Amino acid sequence: MTANLNGILEKLALTINDSNDLEELVRPFLEILEEITGLESTYLTHIDEVQGLQHILYANNTKTQQLDIPEGLSVEWGDTLCKRALDEQKSFTDDVASCWGDSQAAMQLGINTYLSEPIRIGDGELFGTLCGASGSRISINIEARRLLSMLAKLIARQLERDRLLERLQRENLVFSQQALTDPLTGIPNRRASLQEIGRALAGVNRSGTPLHLAFIDLDGFKAINDKYGHDAGDRFLIQIAQRLSEGLRDSDFVARYGGDEFLVFGPACSTDLEESRKAIGTRLESLISGTYDLSGEAFIYAGPSVGVVTALADEKDVESLISRADAAMYAVKQARRSGR
Repeated sequence: MTANLNGILEKLALTINDSNDLEELVRPFLEILEEITGLESTYLTHIDEVQGLQHILYANNTKTQQLDIPEGLSVEWGDTLCKRALDEQKSFTDDVASCWGDSQAAMQLGINTYLSEPIRIGDGELFGTLCGASGSRISINIEARRLLSMLAKLIARQLERDRLLERLQRENLVFSQQALTDPLTGIPNRRASLQEIGRALAGVNRSGTPLHLAFIDLDGFKAINDKYGHDAGDRFLIQIAQRLSEGLRDSDFVARYGGDEFLVFGPACSTDLEESRKAIGTRLESLISGTYDLSGEAFIYAGPSVGVVTALADEKDVESLISRADAAMYAVKQARRSGR
């Protein structure tokens, strides 16, 4: 070997312990490979067999090199030395011209000595290759080839860990979204509404802009289920959510609080708070009232009971605010029942 073995082993151990991602692992590996082999360029490739391309992901080129393989270079996979080496199971040659003289990429880059090891992940999927090359003829001993194989396996394990971490992060994001989404209507659920109202109240205390909260109860929903069935009731709830989501301001938050209850809240846009509460109630009643398709049968819905309250800068309790809105809704429901 062309470098001190103890120093190389120490560098290898530090790299494995300290690296957090693929790049932090690979760059020192390429330097180690250069020290051991004396090759002018060491590099990691990724192979896109669908597009028929090989990409140079990371490269290490010696300062006195005759050969310079740049990062970001892409070449046709079918013309590469890597593919020829894999097809022929020949991982090393110091006479590229005799072995693979038809490779245009090798000729253009001026490669005479070539060393590579495939990197396979999962159930044998070919990710790419770990390579070394020189413009001059260099002899590579068996120990260096064994080290190349070990480094390729370590890179494969890092790739598998990265892939697993990405999958877990995606799944965690999906689970988080599901935890805050009503599975029937697709809009935010009770938990999400409590979190967002808390954030909105904090905003009220910072900015001083009042917040209106509407509590919506779908009068007669039980009768719909009893007459048309629960599937029709579900269709009704889905259409309610759609009308609310499409009919309100972008700044308004819509959530299914539970059962046949919905919450809508957003910043006040008028200094006349009482008048704007009335306008919000009227707007929501208008959005929800009307004709619905319940399993192919048209159903005319008379409308919900809507209670609207306002949170000012001194309001901090989410449950208390919702309770006030619920009480306001109940007062509207009683008035509707009495015909007032």
